Amino acid sequence: MYLSIKIVALCWADCIARFVMWTMMEYLTEVWKISLVHAAGIVNIFSGLVLVLQLPVQYLADTIISKYWMLLASSLAYSAGIGFLTMSTPPVLAGFVGICSEYKPECIAEGHKILFYAALGLLAFASSCFLTVALEFAKDQLEIFRNENSSLSEIELRFLQLFFYAVPIAACTAISYIKPWNLRFGVSAICTVIATLLFLSGTCTYENTEPEGSPFTSVFRVFVASTTKLFYRLPRDASELYKSNDADDSYVVQPTCGLRCLDKAAIILPNKTIEQQERNRWRLCSVTEVEETKRLLQMIPICLTFIMPGVVSSIGNAFFVEQADLLNKKVGNLKATTVILLPFYDSAQKNMANIYTWCLCCFALMGMKKYVPVVGFAVSMIVAILCCITAAMVESRRLDVARSHGLIDEPDAEIPMSLFWLLPQFLLLGWFDGIRDKSIDEFFNDQCPRSLHKYATLFSTAVTGLGVIGGVLSVYLVGIISESKGKDNWFQFTLNHSRLDNYYWVLAAFTAANLVVYIISAKLLPLRDASFELLENFLEDAS
Repeated sequence: MYLSIKIVALCWADCIARFVMWTMMEYLTEVWKISLVHAAGIVNIFSGLVLVLQLPVQYLADTIISKYWMLLASSLAYSAGIGFLTMSTPPVLAGFVGICSEYKPECIAEGHKILFYAALGLLAFASSCFLTVALEFAKDQLEIFRNENSSLSEIELRFLQLFFYAVPIAACTAISYIKPWNLRFGVSAICTVIATLLFLSGTCTYENTEPEGSPFTSVFRVFVASTTKLFYRLPRDASELYKSNDADDSYVVQPTCGLRCLDKAAIILPNKTIEQQERNRWRLCSVTEVEETKRLLQMIPICLTFIMPGVVSSIGNAFFVEQADLLNKKVGNLKATTVILLPFYDSAQKNMANIYTWCLCCFALMGMKKYVPVVGFAVSMIVAILCCITAAMVESRRLDVARSHGLIDEPDAEIPMSLFWLLPQFLLLGWFDGIRDKSIDEFFNDQCPRSLHKYATLFSTAVTGLGVIGGVLSVYLVGIISESKGKDNWFQFTLNHSRLDNYYWVLAAFTAANLVVYIISAKLLPLRDASFELLENFLEDAS
């Protein structure tokens, strides 16, 4: 049981870091006094990097660094990152890097900014490492976990579940009521350090497996080999191309007509024997490896349509949070915080993901699984359109209420409108993210080459991360276009003077256009079926 607690403690640091970034928009606009667009850009670039970095992190874990050391680096980076974030607040180190200790822009010195951006970099690296290798590391410890659980009573199992879920949620809720930012970040740093020490205390009991190499290396080898043989002529008979002797006979891919330049990687040179050429795998690749690389390149057009939903998702932890911060947070006689909306979003996302999985298993039994991810992603974009429309209507009402009470020119004033007006758009965003994530995951699971199946989920997170980063570019471009012909920019320094409702309408229109492009791209890509693979995995997990 104690080993389980030490591994579970890793989730504390990730949960606390998520909470810290959840409040980052509020911190940047209230303390740094930077514009809404600038703050949203910082938050979205951070969130996008967390998603994009997972693919190279997985490659490093497979080729160079073991999962344990990667997870240890993640834990240390979490602790250092939140620690640097604490030191970047004006009251801390005021006599060393700053001139005053008040929460004002003039008290933010260059040293504070260096610590702040270093903290964000460390937290992005830590979060990407955790999300990539934590689950695999936990599976590696499964044997020990089962042996330990075999003697656990029902009460102890309940305690372990409570330890897993309740402790980080309770800690984040309690921290949200701490007003001074240096104390809020400081307590978060202390909790993260405790979680790291708990994980380190079980070092001698962990099973540490060494890296065994990555199948993704074959993609790089195909590009290198085809480039070195660029001026060689392809044989007329495709059977003369190299087929690996150790290839699985049940999985032999025949050469296709598209992207013939990559076929040159499988050319057997006449001046050397096959055995000699096989020793240098960067000069000779099998037909199967070439065709798998082609398959990845053929998926690029439809993958580009996965970027726009990431732009929609990016408004959740940026603009939605900023809207919530200005609304009335009273629930009866109690005053809540903006973090109260996070459980609703998480619950909506997880419930929709579970519903999607059940639907997927039902269609897999009917042999129609390959159509579910394609249709599911289209449904997610429809939900995204509804989310943007709902958000636009709620923001219009918020501006009307602020205008009617004369609060437009008071950026820090609380608007007499309940925080729970934002609940529908948070729920829709959770449903959208739940369907979208599962749809893209299953699309890559079905359509990716078999040898790269391990990276399927990481491909989906990478394109989503590109969309989140693209949200920064979309705000910049929409702002420039909106101020053409002498009109005001939709993104002003404060939220009350901005027109986020118009931006949400633009996102709804772009998502609708992206849906049309997606349908055309899906029709052009021949779908492959892996009907019962997910069903078997699901039933195995359920058992």
